[in-house]
Amino acid sequence: MKLSKDEKELLDSVERGEWRTIPNFKKEAQRYQEYAKATFRKDRRVNIRISEKDLVNIQKRALQEGLPYQTLIHRLRRLHRFS
Repeated sequence: MKLSKDEKELLDSVERGEWRTIPNFKKEAQRYQEYAKATFRKDRRVNIRISEKDLVNIQKRALQEGLPYQTLIHRLRRLHRFS
């Protein structure tokens, strides 16, 4: 059977020992499912005022990362959580 380039890279990675088993996989999967639910839950509307320059820069960065600018703002907020 001939492997695609991606399949070959994946197989090589496994053979180099770059993969590991996740202990308590079901528990970890559940934890990340909860993270995903919390991330996508939209339960409040917030309006903020920022300069056009800042918004354009945020939109450019979001475009580079391949995601909506609102998602980038959300991620930045999570990185800089308020107490």
